[in-house]
Amino acid sequence: MPDISEKARDIYIVGLRNQHGVENQAIELLERQVGRLENYPEMEERMRRHIEESKQQAQRLDDLLSQMGTSSSSFKDTVLSLAGNLAALGHSIAPDEVMKNSLANFAFEHYEIAGYMSLLTLAELAGHAAARTALEQSLREEKDMAAWIAEHLDATTRRFVERSAAGEKAGV
Repeated sequence: MPDISEKARDIYIVGLRNQHGVENQAIELLERQVGRLENYPEMEERMRRHIEESKQQAQRLDDLLSQMGTSSSSFKDTVLSLAGNLAALGHSIAPDEVMKNSLANFAFEHYEIAGYMSLLTLAELAGHAAARTALEQSLREEKDMAAWIAEHLDATTRRFVERSAAGEKAGV
């Protein structure tokens, strides 16, 4: 029977693979959304930056998986990327697309935050102390994005309502 550190290592590797898939899903979601934000330029700019952060996060996860002697799961990456595309497509037909995306992105950022928090614990339990810096950096980036969304939700909502009241295209 495996001891706790062996089991933690196995769970940690699965967690790294899952988070890698989640980062691919985030990239797909954001890339689908960013091109449709002509009426929300500050959101477009911040999301473009977060796409680059997410790509770097995925690379950090690849590096951590390599340090553990394994790699990401192509199947999980593909499935979660497809899910990201479908979610973005589902919102794209809604007249309140920007609002739906803002709320969904806020929730998704917190999902990613929870994932990185758990990975920090798992890295410790698995004895992978070298992972701490990379995981903490990704966690900080996710917290920063979630905070940005929270700070701009009021303004986004107001702009959406103002544009709607003026009969202008308001969703994106």
